[in-house]
Amino acid sequence: LENELLYGVPFEMSEQAQSKEFVIPIGKAKIERQGTHVTLVSHSRPVGHCLEAAAVLAKEGVECEVINMRTIRPMDIETVEASVVKTNHLVTVEGGWPQFGVGAEICARIMEGSAFNYLDAPAVRVTGADVPMPYAKILEDNCIPQVKDIVFAVKKALNI
Repeated sequence: LENELLYGVPFEMSEQAQSKEFVIPIGKAKIERQGTHVTLVSHSRPVGHCLEAAAVLAKEGVECEVINMRTIRPMDIETVEASVVKTNHLVTVEGGWPQFGVGAEICARIMEGSAFNYLDAPAVRVTGADVPMPYAKILEDNCIPQVKDIVFAVKKALNI
């Protein structure tokens, strides 16, 4: 998924990804970071925030598994389920509003599936504020999830 706020952000590209034959399978999520304590699921720009939050939390002894959904339709819920079975905790992160969001759908599918029995705590959603997007930079930063919000949500999910 593409987010226009990523247009000016540099990132590393592997030699393999630059090959003409390189193909990313549609509908297959990517585990960006392995972890054992909590599953962080996101798509698009917030994936970077999840990786930053995971680095912060690793210094405190909390290992986050970060999943990049890459596509939301089709949705690779099997990868999320396998991670939740491993970590027993789920935090979803998205930049959109909380109502009818991707995180809400992921939580619903986990709660309706077999992975629900492995959750040790309720799933936590980190979303944008339920307000129109402001133009002022400081207000915009307060309307979309930041690393500190993800760290707070993980600690809430883990009860630490």
